[in-house]
Amino acid sequence: MSKYDFKSIEKKWQAEWSKENFFGPEENSSKKNFYVLDMFPYPSGNGLHVGHVEGYTATDIVVRKRRLESWNVLHPMGWDAFGLPAENYAIKTGVHPAESTAKNIENYRRQLKSLGFSYDWSREISTADPAYYRWTQWLFLFLYKNGLAYKGKAPVNWCDSCATVLANEQVLSDGTCERCQSEVRQKDLEQWFFRVTNYADRLLEDLAELDWPEKIKAMQVNWIGRSVGVEIIFVGEKDFSIPVFTTRADTLFGVSAVVLAPEHPLVQKITTPEQRQVVEDYIKKTRGKSELERTGTELEKSGVPTGATVQHPFTGKEVPIWIADYVLVNYGTGAVMCVPAHDQRDYEFAGKYGLPCLPVIRPENGEAPIGQAFTEKGRLFNSEHFDGLHSTEASNRIAAELGKKNLGQPDVKYHLRDWLISRQRYWGAPIPILYCDQCGELPVPEEQLPVLLPTDVDFRPTGESPLARSESFHAVNCPECGAAARRESDTMDTFVDSSWYFLRFCSPHEGERPFSSHAVAEWCPVDLYVGGEEHAVLHLLYARFFTKVLFDHGLIAFAEPFKRLVNPGLVLGENSEKMSKSRGNVVNPDDVVGEFGADALRLYEMFMGDFMDAKPWDPQGINGVARFLDRVWSTVHDAVHQERPEADTELTRLLHKTIRKVGDDIEAFKFNTAISALMILLNEWTKNKTGDKAFASQVVILLAPFAPHLAEELWHVLGNEQSVFLESWPEYRADLARDETVEVIVQV
Repeated sequence: MSKYDFKSIEKKWQAEWSKENFFGPEENSSKKNFYVLDMFPYPSGNGLHVGHVEGYTATDIVVRKRRLESWNVLHPMGWDAFGLPAENYAIKTGVHPAESTAKNIENYRRQLKSLGFSYDWSREISTADPAYYRWTQWLFLFLYKNGLAYKGKAPVNWCDSCATVLANEQVLSDGTCERCQSEVRQKDLEQWFFRVTNYADRLLEDLAELDWPEKIKAMQVNWIGRSVGVEIIFVGEKDFSIPVFTTRADTLFGVSAVVLAPEHPLVQKITTPEQRQVVEDYIKKTRGKSELERTGTELEKSGVPTGATVQHPFTGKEVPIWIADYVLVNYGTGAVMCVPAHDQRDYEFAGKYGLPCLPVIRPENGEAPIGQAFTEKGRLFNSEHFDGLHSTEASNRIAAELGKKNLGQPDVKYHLRDWLISRQRYWGAPIPILYCDQCGELPVPEEQLPVLLPTDVDFRPTGESPLARSESFHAVNCPECGAAARRESDTMDTFVDSSWYFLRFCSPHEGERPFSSHAVAEWCPVDLYVGGEEHAVLHLLYARFFTKVLFDHGLIAFAEPFKRLVNPGLVLGENSEKMSKSRGNVVNPDDVVGEFGADALRLYEMFMGDFMDAKPWDPQGINGVARFLDRVWSTVHDAVHQERPEADTELTRLLHKTIRKVGDDIEAFKFNTAISALMILLNEWTKNKTGDKAFASQVVILLAPFAPHLAEELWHVLGNEQSVFLESWPEYRADLARDETVEVIVQV
């Protein structure tokens, strides 16, 4: 018996699998379809890391098992290829993003193939390919023509270092850029938006039907942030009024001030001459702060009075108007009630500036806390004829009476904002809009798509898009009147590219439309989607938005993109710290494959612990897995050359228990316990002198999804000519798995 030579064996079978698109789905098959998708990677210069390998191995195990169970499987791979890193690399080195991205993709593809993943490479896509972003632009125009894409001026998160706009989710809790850690400030710009808020309620309601982790659902619920409350009108002394949204109308009689966002359009109109300079200075100071700096609970709040007042809608008393940085103009109405006795933030604000603190809610039982706000519901007092009512009833009656006075009405607000997609950078899909002095803003005619990225570009960030400095790109004739026009110079947020890629995979070579309706109907929605929980808010929410838009307009027949979502846990360094270059604890999968083989790496990553939990890398652990594969090799050879007899009853019983265990565990993503069951089976088989070639064949098929190269080689050692992956998954028989004797404890 020769030694298990993983290097030559893995190379041999990877070459075989690459022939004739071995892992592509069958056309016009009567088999049940199963669409499994990994979140496609951004092809960075660092290559794959072991975190990627964890998720990709899991899906590969699932799809290989499903193929053995006679499912028709779609399992594609592609590249989320646009983005800032390639552009920043171009600024630093002069290497064009297209060149560096192509090189990185080549390396990623090599690594993925070296790990034996069974992707259908004939469907490979790149979001930076004009054949792809042509249809990203088409989808932009589709939203534009249906009133779901618009341009508007808005205060945005601006990173001076990256010279671009950041979405709220791209600003860290300390007010810095997630990409470069530079300080983020507020800046007013004309920007393109998608009306994702039009879908807020459906994005919330439809979460219930999804087989997703509850944590991810909760993160989306919180991000959408649906708040049911009342809009209350405070009337001012100089022919103005301020609508204020609150979820606690029951606290209305405790209001000490109405607080506006510094950017609120009324601020300039209502500020008294005595306060004008103070207010203007404060507004300038606030402009330098990001939203997270302004709203973070750990930061001290600040504000200044405008000198103006409004009337309380019930008592008629004057209520001062302040401005404060913790109020945001684009959330709610841009104005809030300051109720110090019943909101902790207001309590601290009032204490700092000497505003009155009037309690109007008392607990049902016990006393209100001293030295802090009482924020729970209770019974009203100091609230005129609403005294004694419970908070819930009081809120409803206050809203009703405000309605009769035309000073309020029930309302619903959302934390979710429209999706800001403009980026003042080069390496992204150009926004297909033209500007003509005669005709105004115009969509690029569909027959002129794609709007290609130019090559004569200065990448250096100036705050203006690099495309605006390209004459070959910028100047164009108006399609309506023929006069000189100019192109939109912003590019799209890369999350636009990834919001529909799962549809393109169904018909990646379609040239007349973004996707074939027939192919999408055949494969979608995606049955299983695997990727990191860091995409809970951005990518997953936006993909859901796109899907609902396309569903509403009859382009697809489903309203949710991904039926089941699974998030892998982090692979940590040896000391349970996150892997990073600075810590020097990054494990390169190429190194592991070179020393132990792809099957050993795959098996080890699945054996480290529960798939959904974080787990540390243990160099000794992979040694143990490699020894297990060596023992499989030798035991199967023994079964062939020693002509062992049929498996006895005990070994047969264990085999069928293992078939059940491994099959169930793969579907539940409990790969570590499935592998443990295979190890137990091998141990018993090694000790037992029975277990012939037929038994060995069953073991090899069970192992095949986990260690495909070894399984293919052993399958041929067993005398078979075709691939093990053209076989059938072992059939579980309950009668053969049943224990003959059962121990029963009897108390006498």
